[in-house]
Amino acid sequence: MSHEPGEQRHSAMARVAHWCQALAVIIMIGSGWRIYDNVPIFPFEFPYWITLGGDKYLATTTSNDWGTGNAIAWHFAGMWLLLFSFGLFVLNGVLTGHFWRDLLPLTPRAFLRDFIAAATFKLGHRLGEYNAVQKAFYWGVMFAIAMMFLSGLAIWKPVQLGWLTWIFGGFPAARVVHFLFMSAIVAFMMVHVMLVALVPKTFRAMTLGRAVDVPHGTAVGAAHE
Repeated sequence: MSHEPGEQRHSAMARVAHWCQALAVIIMIGSGWRIYDNVPIFPFEFPYWITLGGDKYLATTTSNDWGTGNAIAWHFAGMWLLLFSFGLFVLNGVLTGHFWRDLLPLTPRAFLRDFIAAATFKLGHRLGEYNAVQKAFYWGVMFAIAMMFLSGLAIWKPVQLGWLTWIFGGFPAARVVHFLFMSAIVAFMMVHVMLVALVPKTFRAMTLGRAVDVPHGTAVGAAHE
């Protein structure tokens, strides 16, 4: 969606897709951690209280597990919601031109320049504009969601989708890939929330559709290369 300098706009479709994706990812992460704890990949487990799957002691008496069955049900519900919302997000990005207008071009030189500026607290920000680091992170999280979905299919249907499981290196390797991309999405969400806290008007734009700001610093590398 086009906007004036210092203005950020999001269509209703973009906002629905964003919040549905956020809810779906939270559901899948919470339930996925409970599933992981049932058969850990690495020598650690997630605390029970941050997982999703119901009361584990009640589940032990009713289904003879610690809520893994409930977690799997939640995981599939989140999967379908994520598939719908991610598809809606991609459709919106294509129809409105958001992808190539706001997230392109992106070059290694621009990313390195803006990354150094951000690391030294010299990277300015203007509402409605994306620097090269933000562009790279958004493309990265879209790739991570796609890979998490594909590796999840390889885990879910290792026989029916044996070719896909083979591409990921087998069932155990697919679980590791799934876990790593989940971790990348968690890291993105943590950074994303912190940045929203620093620039709260972006939250207003994503909830109400529009926010306006005045320039409060000269953005480093604002010009496209």
